[in-house]
Amino acid sequence: MIFDTLPVGKIDTNCYLIGDEAAKACAVVDPGGSPEKVLSMIEKSGLEPRMILLTHGHWDHVGAIPALLEKWPDLPVYAHEKELCPADEPNPHYFFPHAGKNQRTYSEGDTLSLGGLTLKVLHTPGHSAGSVVILAEDVMLCGDTLFAGSCGRCDLPGGSEEDMMRSLKRLGRLEGDYQVCPGHGRLSSLALERDANPYMRQALCL
Repeated sequence: MIFDTLPVGKIDTNCYLIGDEAAKACAVVDPGGSPEKVLSMIEKSGLEPRMILLTHGHWDHVGAIPALLEKWPDLPVYAHEKELCPADEPNPHYFFPHAGKNQRTYSEGDTLSLGGLTLKVLHTPGHSAGSVVILAEDVMLCGDTLFAGSCGRCDLPGGSEEDMMRSLKRLGRLEGDYQVCPGHGRLSSLALERDANPYMRQALCL
């Protein structure tokens, strides 16, 4: 599996590229801004993007999508249905505006194929109602659910501290170890977060 990370946008959101070299195919996860940098990362990979995957729909995770769709007009954009912006939402920058014909939704337990890779979707509400974690081999793309030593805030529209604790408990109880790839900040490992992350430790005691 090919894997790359790139901090983008005003608050250094981690944008990820995961790919299958044999299939020459990749997915772009949370392209939050700096479209020229995201396009350059894809070009340097030598892979063809097959999909955009969103861990959630907040403004800082979606900013480069228009540029990607301009270059690849048929690229599907996946998000949980609870991340799509309702017509009467008073805080639309906390939701993803519907991507029209490109919009796809995924939910708990769904799998996506990317060449020879299988990507598994876990619904992990807490930071937002439709937050998801994406598992790809031993990589955990966790958006703003789990950070190195912390977790995402729960005080934005759709957030819930109770849901966050359940989601962290679920992640902490997954078998084996994963490379934790958060929406912001440094990468970590699930083993380390089980041992040292106070929020995950609290969740595992519930």
